[in-house]
Amino acid sequence: MESFEDFETKNLKFDIKSLKGTKASLLTRILLRFWPEKGMIWLARELGLATDLTEKANDLFSKVKRVEIVPSESSFGRGFKIILDRNTALYFEQDGDHFVYDGPEMGEYEKGEVTIFDNLE
Repeated sequence: MESFEDFETKNLKFDIKSLKGTKASLLTRILLRFWPEKGMIWLARELGLATDLTEKANDLFSKVKRVEIVPSESSFGRGFKIILDRNTALYFEQDGDHFVYDGPEMGEYEKGEVTIFDNLE
């Protein structure tokens, strides 16, 4: 049997070493030792991780062959778009100190610029 440090289940991976000091319940620790798959699910719930959201995102992005990030040409403010397989764009607009999802758009898109993050510190 593989160690649970290397264990993944339902597309959910944990770096157990980074969880040192986490207050996992006794039941969760027992499950992690003897039934790692169930233990991982319980641990994710205890930590408040959005496992359903993670699984949906994994389902989407595992089918995508090409992902590009480009600044959006929005007149509403700063933003960017994530282009999936050069035919679907997911738009994000700045809202104060973070970005919010603004919706999808379909069509054919040019290749993005892979050096978009090169000038960031």
